[in-house]
Amino acid sequence: MTTIEKQADVPAPRSAEQAPLLEVRDLHVEFHTREGVAKAVNGVNYTVEPGETLAVLGESGSGKSVTAQAIMGILDMPPGRIPQGEVLFRGQDMLKMSNEERRKIRGRKIAMIFQDALSSLNPVLSVGYQLGEMFRVHQGASRKEAKAKAIELMDKVKIPAAKERVNDYPHQFSGGMRQRIMIAMALALEPDLIIADEPTTALDVTVQAQVMDLLAELQREYNMGLILITHDLGVVADVADKIAVMYAGRIVETAPVHELYKRPAHPYTRGLLDSIPRLDQKGQELYAIKGLPPNLLKIPSGCAFNPRCPKAQDICRTEIPKLAPVTERDGGELVGRGSACHFWKETIHG
Repeated sequence: MTTIEKQADVPAPRSAEQAPLLEVRDLHVEFHTREGVAKAVNGVNYTVEPGETLAVLGESGSGKSVTAQAIMGILDMPPGRIPQGEVLFRGQDMLKMSNEERRKIRGRKIAMIFQDALSSLNPVLSVGYQLGEMFRVHQGASRKEAKAKAIELMDKVKIPAAKERVNDYPHQFSGGMRQRIMIAMALALEPDLIIADEPTTALDVTVQAQVMDLLAELQREYNMGLILITHDLGVVADVADKIAVMYAGRIVETAPVHELYKRPAHPYTRGLLDSIPRLDQKGQELYAIKGLPPNLLKIPSGCAFNPRCPKAQDICRTEIPKLAPVTERDGGELVGRGSACHFWKETIHG
């Protein structure tokens, strides 16, 4: 079985033993507002296996974070609503669980690293207290035991002088160190899956690399699945196994990471790659995809990318392309590759 799931065809059920760590099936999320219904996620399918890293890419507003919030069960409902879809964790549909059942999975089995560490941490509590709370609440640890585990975690994520800094407050740490604390909180109960939502936002390039290296190292150590949400293709090149590119709430391309960089099969992906600064283009104007992402209250008919796409034709304005397998010129299957574009052949082979 490949990792590509057609958006129109929901995969057949598998036994618990065969099931992936996480499987998202035909997920839809919408928000009911005074102006109308914003369709933020429109039929997303993807899987994550133990020890595997899936990078979810796309511009702001593409539905990356909303999908993650739906998986975690932290959407504001209302105005949010999940009209259809499944989120299977080890074969069990989390959307059908009670709030109490989902709370037992959050933190213990699935953890999330948020993009803004400063606003995610409580400014009036020490980092040691906040780290220790995981052990006090979930494992019944004493304050002394929880503090010892907090120091151990801070050492694990390579915060210098952890024993001396465990009583410090969030504002006393740099941005990179705060992000390490968020990673430590996610790792506290050794979950099977971590969702990292823009974990390197607002960090300089050197610190970004350090944070990503740390995540990759810890993932190998614990054999965790990792969903890495980002708009920065440069961040994921060395850490992801496969990539799902999202646009207007849909996955428009899937591929193993190096295949996608070498030969994108969707005009939107090619535009994202062309927007990355390159050393061999010094002094040239940086490419930008024309136009803006669509208003989710009024998503264009047909392919949502058609108003910005240089390859758009009449069929793109009337028919939504399905996420279909991508093949070589001779028809040979490219494993793990899919594209939701009527003209993917011209994009990848052109």
